[in-house]
Amino acid sequence: MGQRNRVSYFYDEEVGNYHYGYDHFMKPFRIRMAHCIITSYELDKKMTVIRPPRATPLEMSRFHSDDYVRFLQRVTHEVAELVPAYTECFMQTYDCPPFDGVFEFCSISAGGSIASAKRINHGDADICINWAGGLHHAKKASAEGFCNINDIALSILELLRYHQRVLYLDIDVHHGDGVEEAFYTTDRVMTVSFHQFGNFFPGTGDVKDVGVERGKGYAVNVPLMEGIDDESYKGIFQPVMRDVMERFRPGAIVMQCGTDSLSGDRLGCFNLSMKGHAACVEFMKSFGVPLICVGGGGYTIRNVARTWAYETSVLLGEKLDPSLPYNPYLDHYGPEYLLDVPASNMNNLNTPEQLQQLCTEIHENLRHIPHAPSVQMQEVPRDWPDPSDESGEEEEEES
Repeated sequence: MGQRNRVSYFYDEEVGNYHYGYDHFMKPFRIRMAHCIITSYELDKKMTVIRPPRATPLEMSRFHSDDYVRFLQRVTHEVAELVPAYTECFMQTYDCPPFDGVFEFCSISAGGSIASAKRINHGDADICINWAGGLHHAKKASAEGFCNINDIALSILELLRYHQRVLYLDIDVHHGDGVEEAFYTTDRVMTVSFHQFGNFFPGTGDVKDVGVERGKGYAVNVPLMEGIDDESYKGIFQPVMRDVMERFRPGAIVMQCGTDSLSGDRLGCFNLSMKGHAACVEFMKSFGVPLICVGGGGYTIRNVARTWAYETSVLLGEKLDPSLPYNPYLDHYGPEYLLDVPASNMNNLNTPEQLQQLCTEIHENLRHIPHAPSVQMQEVPRDWPDPSDESGEEEEEES
């Protein structure tokens, strides 16, 4: 029997207090619901639970522009109404409203992903989980698609200080455009996105979009049609990711586990079951490469909570009883009260021939990049000053 993975789980109990607005699709409360299922199964006793330090403006500015970070610190509903033209420079207020505490929410999300990268870098964990992260649409100087701060880009930048190559994998129903754009010109980060394509937000992520300059070939896009099911998804996911791992050989992986690719999502149009979605997580875990799993989209919140709790158990290698234990939000999971998100009878518009052609095209694109691109070795720079030195140490609870 192999050695058990050391898993670190990042959670700030205040994350569920923030609210984008009554009629907004994004509900941070889903993270608290997932945490309650995790603790009701006592999975927290099988991993290191950490309340991460919140990301500072300086840390956010390692990717985002100073002007944008300062704007996020100051913006309120009142400010947005007083200076609408200035606000529109940084955010579309319908998708990304300046809700109360928006900067604090961003600091929780980004803080967990940065702390995850540091823990991987220092060899303190094999797998890190931050379900509050995964906000993959945020750009360098603007908010996009419910995402204000790109915690993933910040996490990858931290990993690059210790690792020659970092792989970013996105299984959200939407294209991971913000992360791809951030690393579109480098061969040190490969971005891979499986997403719905066509008349669908954000409208990017064609299979022909492969990167530019030194990054040419290091952006991998897998555009899919509506209704893809577990079997079809597995049939393209596993061959593509085997190819990617063989060619790129990353030192660390960041995996965005957006659950809007599940069947029945309020915005997504895929037809994955909970177990089909989690099979992707299990497959990437099997490579034995340091792994950070973050959240992302997901707008049917009872299904989001079930799936992230189940994927936590997959990362821990624990089997769970399908009947949900008592937890404060058990009423949300009726009438069946099961840890399950089944697929529906939705039509799958992805034909086997189309998927095979797509797989072949991606294989050809990858064939043109060198195996494990060489990166000149240099001394690892000193760590950034730890904000916890001033604001208090991480709160850590080990079982």
